[in-house]
Parts: sequence; C-alpha cells; structure tokens
Amino acid sequence: MLRRTFLMGTAAAALVARPAAAARLSLNELSRYLNALQAAQSDFTQINDDGTISTGRISIQRPGRARFDYNPPDKTLVIAGGGQVAIFDGGSNSVRPEQYPLAQTPLSIILDRNVNLGRANMVVGHREDGVKTIVTAQDPQRPEIGRIELVFTGNPTQLRQWVITDENGSRTTVVLADLKAVGGLPARLFNIPGEIQRRGG
Repeated sequence: MLRRTFLMGTAAAALVARPAAAARLSLNELSRYLNALQAAQSDFTQINDDGTISTGRISIQRPGRARFDYNPPDKTLVIAGGGQVAIFDGGSNSVRPEQYPLAQTPLSIILDRNVNLGRANMVVGHREDGVKTIVTAQDPQRPEIGRIELVFTGNPTQLRQWVITDENGSRTTVVLADLKAVGGLPARLFNIPGEIQRRGG
C-alpha cells in the first residue's frame, strides 16, 4: 500500500538526463518557469523510502491540481485537487481515499498559484553540480511538514525530478521522463468527489 510518504523521496540522480554543463539557474528563472507551466504531463519513476520502485504517468494542472496514475500491478491513484490530496488504494475494499490538505504537503510549493522561490525562508539550499540546479525548499509558514528538493536542467529550463522528505524523515523520489506542456487537461481528472463516486462511494 502506498503510504503518505508518497508526498513527503534516496535521490536518483543517475536516472536524470545529463545534458552539457550549465551555470546555476537563478531562483527568479526557476519561479518564472514553474509559473508558466500551467498544464503538463510526463511518465515518471518513483523510488520509495523502502527502496521499492513504481512507475506511472503524472498530469499537472496548475494551480493546485495534479494526478498520479500508477502502472500495474500497482493499483494506486493519487489526486490533488480542491485543496486536498487523496490517495486511492485500489487494492483495498474501501472506496474512500486517505485525504490530507494539500497545504500540509511540500508538493504545494510547486502547485501554488504564484510560485516565488525568493520568498524569505522558503529556499534553504540552492546549488549546481555543473549539470543540474538543485533547489531545496520548504513552506516558510510550515517548515515542520517537510522539504522538497527540486532538480532542474537548463537550455531550456526543465524540471527533472523532486525528492520529498516528510516530517518523519522518510524520502520519496519522483523522476520525470520528459515533462511536456499540454494545451489543457479535463477537470474530471482532478475531481476527488467525482472519483469517489465513480468507485461507488
């Protein structure tokens, strides 16, 4: 069963494409990139805290919405929408998901309506390794909920992966295959009550 640590990631840097060496991307550049990323999709690989690996497809509709469809045999579906995050466990007998306020997860940082990585006390790490720019961020109002480490490459700027560390220290890594902007996504993909109803709830 997928635990809450899905949202809250051992870094998988080897899985990230390695383009030519580039200078560190500024926080303003990265904020502009995330704010311009309204709707996007990508296949992903998830490395859980216990070392297990899952794969699937992510759909993002900013602000505030995301959907993780996991590939078989995993029967998990995760939806962020309406200010909530719902984790549907297809392997259980319950049609009701585990739910948490989106604002209480580090994922809310990149789904925010106005991403501003320059806010005081939001970014606690900003470095580059000659290939990637790595930003470690937290909600300055709720640092206790955990941190998200965002990995970007440049030319053009692209989000490649994130590592979420929850309040208990559990880490979950999500590696994006190729996050591409799309024209728009159906609202039903992010409708938690609608998904509960579809499952017979």
